[in-house]
Amino acid sequence: DAWKADAVFHQVVTSRQLGQLAASLGGWSGARVAEDQVWIKPPGAGPLVFHRDSPYFDFEPDDVITIWIALDDMTMDLGPLEYVVGSHRWGGRRGTAAQFFDASHRQLMEDAARHEGIHPNEIDVVPVLVPQGGAGCHNGRLWHGSGPNQSKRCRRGLGIHFVPEKVRLWMKPDFKLLEE
Repeated sequence: DAWKADAVFHQVVTSRQLGQLAASLGGWSGARVAEDQVWIKPPGAGPLVFHRDSPYFDFEPDDVITIWIALDDMTMDLGPLEYVVGSHRWGGRRGTAAQFFDASHRQLMEDAARHEGIHPNEIDVVPVLVPQGGAGCHNGRLWHGSGPNQSKRCRRGLGIHFVPEKVRLWMKPDFKLLEE
């Protein structure tokens, strides 16, 4: 919730143009901000496990569009965001947040690819190499992650997760509130 702490982040996260872009990309009539985050990967930080965003939100529908804005010029040595081309069409394999920093940062994604009949050598991974202020936009079902930061600089970015304007919170049928 960086938008609550800083006027510039507030202006960016609540931008009507970004909301319209997310709605257009998602094929929705309108969009809402579900969450925003500032991500900082310090020098020497390890990789981030390839994952999908949609499974981490309990919404119905489970559509998510993420707009990631680079706060620094992205170069390969920073361990930039990387997208797996076409992976938003793969089946619904999931991971957990506990796996975000596993040593084998490609394992979940490669297992999902194998499940789809795709050999790991056939996976097309593209880095999001954009200048400061540039952005990457992705469907919440797209597999993405990043390599280690091998530079002497921090890699910083602002991620904004948008959902359809008429989204509803979904709870598992066996969900029970804790009693006081």
